[in-house]
Amino acid sequence: MSDAKSDPSTLLVQFAKWPELGRVKTRLSPLLAEAGALQAHILLTRRVLSHLTATGLPMQFYWDREMSVPPPAAGPILADLEAAGVEQRYQTGRDLGARMEAAISAGLEEYTQVIIVGSDCPSVDAGYVHLAQQVLEGADLVLGPSDDGGYVLLGARRLVPGQLADIAWGSGAVLAQTRRRAEALGVSCCLLETRWDVDEPEDWQRFLRQFPDVGA
Repeated sequence: MSDAKSDPSTLLVQFAKWPELGRVKTRLSPLLAEAGALQAHILLTRRVLSHLTATGLPMQFYWDREMSVPPPAAGPILADLEAAGVEQRYQTGRDLGARMEAAISAGLEEYTQVIIVGSDCPSVDAGYVHLAQQVLEGADLVLGPSDDGGYVLLGARRLVPGQLADIAWGSGAVLAQTRRRAEALGVSCCLLETRWDVDEPEDWQRFLRQFPDVGA
């Protein structure tokens, strides 16, 4: 087995939405109001970025769409990306599945493995990513389940077109549907241990408890 921590054949991808008032972490608005939800999104995005850059792996950052002028609130994230030397790209596709397929397909042109993590998944740390690398040595697909029925991480070394199509994104059936789809297409799939993401107010409270330095 190769040394996952130093393996240059793995590309790590972070997906993120541009930080815009009223467009991000809307389910946190009842607790934090729109301005607070915006700041929560920025904090989460930067925290996930810090975890992922700590892996030492080649990395790309995919914004949800191309913008000629970034929103002012993106300043801290852009500064982090520049400091870490992370390449920025833009997601393409009609839904999340198509967008992930496009990013994986592009990544597999140059790398053996591609691992994608969302910006609302602060429970994904460097060790979890390295474990996903190791699992991908013996599987086509690795999923890091979240406790809400989705997943916090998706990694692939082989992609069948349409592999992530017809998934009910945002529902509690995402993980199960993705596994069934992979099985139907002959794609071998392994699961990591369950982690959590931040969608609801109680998730945000858990984030604050586990990362008390969040405002630092």
